[in-house]
Amino acid sequence: MSRGIRCPIIREGDDLARIVTDSVLEAAREEGFELRDRDVISVTESIVARSQGNYAPISAIAEDVRTKTGGETVGVIFPILSRNRFAICLKGIAMGCKKIVLMLSYPSDEVGNELVSIDRLDEHGINPYTDVLTLERYRELFGSNKHEFTGVDYVEYYSELIRDCGTDVEIIFGNRPGSILNYTDTVITCDIHTRARTKRILRNLGARIVLGMDDILNEPIEGSGYNERYGLLGSNKANEGTVKLFPRNCKPLVLEVQKRILDATGKHVEVMVYGDGAFKDPKGKIWELADPVVSPAFTDGLVGTPNELKLKYLADNDFASLSGKELRDAISESIRAKDGNLKGQMASEGTTPRQLTDLIGSLCDLTSGSGDKGTPIVLVQGYFDNYTSE
Repeated sequence: MSRGIRCPIIREGDDLARIVTDSVLEAAREEGFELRDRDVISVTESIVARSQGNYAPISAIAEDVRTKTGGETVGVIFPILSRNRFAICLKGIAMGCKKIVLMLSYPSDEVGNELVSIDRLDEHGINPYTDVLTLERYRELFGSNKHEFTGVDYVEYYSELIRDCGTDVEIIFGNRPGSILNYTDTVITCDIHTRARTKRILRNLGARIVLGMDDILNEPIEGSGYNERYGLLGSNKANEGTVKLFPRNCKPLVLEVQKRILDATGKHVEVMVYGDGAFKDPKGKIWELADPVVSPAFTDGLVGTPNELKLKYLADNDFASLSGKELRDAISESIRAKDGNLKGQMASEGTTPRQLTDLIGSLCDLTSGSGDKGTPIVLVQGYFDNYTSE
């Protein structure tokens, strides 16, 4: 069972561990349920960052970019197409340099937002792995393409945003990192999960300055918020001039909530902080994970991957001749006797080989939603139960 738990609106300086604990315990009293050992209490990264006051003005982004790049012509490559996630960061980057050469990956960005369909590329004989398109060529072939869900033409939107900052802009479309070096040797790569590879390629090709989003605001600028590990990765728009950064140093929070619940109930729960879930929308083809990780902090009981048997396999193979109580007892005994590591065994084939925090974080993200539900805390019960559980 996955329950969304409401709590007060969180502000900077709030005692979040106390609020989370009190909110879960109050929900249990009001709804008439009890906490159990190995329940999972999940807290969205947004309220953690808010309680930390981990915000930064875009002027701090501009100052950091100017200092680290020299503030002249900067290649900005592989950004995602998002008003909430990237546009506010792009505004700060544009304020920190004189010209941006913006290289957009195509047919879609890293998380699946389409600039043009792969079918239309095929129609025109365009190979996205090798062909670099100018803005003029892109418009000639594909015209204006508005996002299916937002109705925004991101090519036009990003162009205008950069120009409104008083910065020149040139837009190209390509998927090879080295293509940007035909325009500038100073590059900010904005990809999330492939950033290490992109940086390596650019440096090996002789780029003079290579930064990732994780290298911007990875330390405070005149007292601003920052994230020493992820920089601007995982940030969101707070308002037109401010970003909320991914929370930092979350481990003390999850340990404190775990301790408070143990003191109050005698139950040993697990606790995690979660951001984007790791799942893909089948209609829009958007891969949800725009954060650098699903969970930046969690208690030790959430380390690892599931170690499960595939009941369908047992029923159709090992115990195909059994039914009813005999089948139930045989499967139950197999679960009780299973190895501590089932990796590679046929009886576990088809089970989900993902990190527990990625699986549970995805469940929590779907439960809490991203709108007005007002449930930034999620309680998951029974996740570690199996067929033998009473």
